[in-house]
Amino acid sequence: MQMSRLNVRKLKKLRELVLDMNKKYMRIKRSTKIRSNITKQSKPRLSIFKSNKNIYAQLIESNGSKVIVSASSNEKDNKLDNNNIESAKLIGKTIASRALDAGIKEVVFDRSGYIYHGKVKALAESARENGLVF
Repeated sequence: MQMSRLNVRKLKKLRELVLDMNKKYMRIKRSTKIRSNITKQSKPRLSIFKSNKNIYAQLIESNGSKVIVSASSNEKDNKLDNNNIESAKLIGKTIASRALDAGIKEVVFDRSGYIYHGKVKALAESARENGLVF
């Protein structure tokens, strides 16, 4: 029996959906492994999140109950047009300066399951250059 073109298209879309869900699931699985090791330390954690349009960074207390400072690429003061490495560097600089103003110098970097490459690496290196120790 020959499959119609419509069924082939549906199967391709279903395959793409499953692969996308698997990719998100694996990132969440990696992030839970990372966070289980991070919570054993008593330092605040620098957690990041990437979306397609923006990048966010938060400094969270060690028990996870309170956000101390945060920075993102869609704030009113530094509204950035695109989500690229330059904007990640700016967010790293901003989060480092706000953390130092709050009296926090040592943190633990939580990459949230993302690969340490590109925007994640740029944000981390920029935060290190501007005074955060991790």
